[in-house]
Amino acid sequence: MVDLTSKFGRVVNHHLSNDYVIWLTTVDSKLTPQPRPVWFTWEEDTFLIFSQPTAYKVKHILKNPKVALHFNSDQTGEEHVIVFLGDATTDVQCPPAHKVPAYFKKYETGIADLKMTPEEFSREYSTAIRIRPTEVRGWE
Repeated sequence: MVDLTSKFGRVVNHHLSNDYVIWLTTVDSKLTPQPRPVWFTWEEDTFLIFSQPTAYKVKHILKNPKVALHFNSDQTGEEHVIVFLGDATTDVQCPPAHKVPAYFKKYETGIADLKMTPEEFSREYSTAIRIRPTEVRGWE
């Protein structure tokens, strides 16, 4: 992927560690891009996203695992632009969201804002999606 110790890699690593949402783009059955903001954590070399099992993003991924992800940039587009291309899969071995320490710590307040207990969130967002980047591009 990218050397996280290079100048650009350090910028990427900062976003991976600190951004609250990332934009996930899947494609529908007509090959139309379908972007949406999602919660995520970065685990070693994959993104971990939890979803409702009936969400369109899950259906899209099952038909076409090629996805793109990107962070927000500033209004002028001059802030860090980072785009990942990768392959997505559902991870049936992944523990529930509230039992993934990094994910729960990051989104504990967001889950509470949804008026859900951690267990309720994990039941509703029970599909774990793993995305392994195959390419990253951008500038800082």
